[in-house]
Amino acid sequence: MNILFWLIVSTLILTVFLFVLPAFWRKQLIAPVDLDQENINIAKSRLRELKESKLSGALSDAEYEEQLADLELALSDDLDIKKSIQTLNDQGRWAVYAVILVIPLLATGLYFLLGNYPAVSHTAEMSVDTETAKVAEIGKMVNRLAEKMNANPDDGQGWLMLGRSYRALEQYPKAVDALANAYRILGEKPEVMMLYADALASNNDKSLIGQPSDLITKVLTLEPENMEALWLGGMAKAQSGEDQAAYDRWKKLLGLLSPDTEDYKNINGLLDQLLAENPQIKAGETTNKTTVAWVSGVEVTIDVSLADELKASAKAGDIVFIYAQALSGPKMPLAIERKKVSDLPLTVTLNDAMAMMPAMKLSSFPQVKLLARISTSGNAMQQPGDLIGVVESVSIDDKTHHKIIINGTIK
Repeated sequence: MNILFWLIVSTLILTVFLFVLPAFWRKQLIAPVDLDQENINIAKSRLRELKESKLSGALSDAEYEEQLADLELALSDDLDIKKSIQTLNDQGRWAVYAVILVIPLLATGLYFLLGNYPAVSHTAEMSVDTETAKVAEIGKMVNRLAEKMNANPDDGQGWLMLGRSYRALEQYPKAVDALANAYRILGEKPEVMMLYADALASNNDKSLIGQPSDLITKVLTLEPENMEALWLGGMAKAQSGEDQAAYDRWKKLLGLLSPDTEDYKNINGLLDQLLAENPQIKAGETTNKTTVAWVSGVEVTIDVSLADELKASAKAGDIVFIYAQALSGPKMPLAIERKKVSDLPLTVTLNDAMAMMPAMKLSSFPQVKLLARISTSGNAMQQPGDLIGVVESVSIDDKTHHKIIINGTIK
């Protein structure tokens, strides 16, 4: 039997004794008093007072005899009370022992008869049962909502709530049906379409191809900067093999995120991965932003070559990243071009159209740092072993060709 259980029981019994027993023991701790002698002394004193009153004439003979009889009767009663007190004290002693023995025996017997001590050692199972009960209760509430919707099938908000509930319970087929009704009634609302697209994908092994992708595209038409739609939209395009479209959507999402967030780092990593896996991706902004960039007229021209002593260290298919950085602050490229070692030597022109973020572009900084790096791993993130060349500072107003010779190795 569980030791902890018995420790708890013993503690409770001792606590009861601490409250009950002192009341019994207190009677035994009071110093004994000879009540007979005390009463006799009081009677003698009263008798003297009666005699003095008779001698002084304050009492007649008849009154004296009457009060004397009362005194004798009172003394007799006091002596009887003493005997009763003695008897009660004796009973109190026995009550102490009875309580000490009876309470533990009675409690233990009743527990064995009525209790369930194995339950004490199954707290984990009890916790699981409680959680199961909660889930079951939620399930009942959702079922009641479903019954209500069947009785009132034109309640779009009700279907939306039911779809959310099924989605939370991971009952995706039911979530799809409920959200399909919400979409039918409420129309092309971004919130409804995003929930519907997510439920469809969850019910189809996370695939966003097809109807989910179409719904997300509609959302982006209504809300071009809807971050959830940009995220899932990029995922849909990546799943269908449209890497450029995936890159464009995720790059736009990156521009809406704060650089110090985890989401920003994750999206940036995905962009780097796409660039590494598909060299054909154009890393610049979308067409409409390109037009704006050229209007600014800001561009930097760079002649890039590889030092003779390092040519044996690079392969023709290795990726060359040519980019500009701010002299201080975030190291994100202000503009970037992507080529191969087989293209070297070459000349590239960087401009605002190649910016990774609208707020981080060439025209925002008067002085920039120019870099050309050969990535042997194909990773856009700088790695030990990459070959690199740097021009520490140039003015964006300088229209001359800046020369970068890749002549160093990153340690």
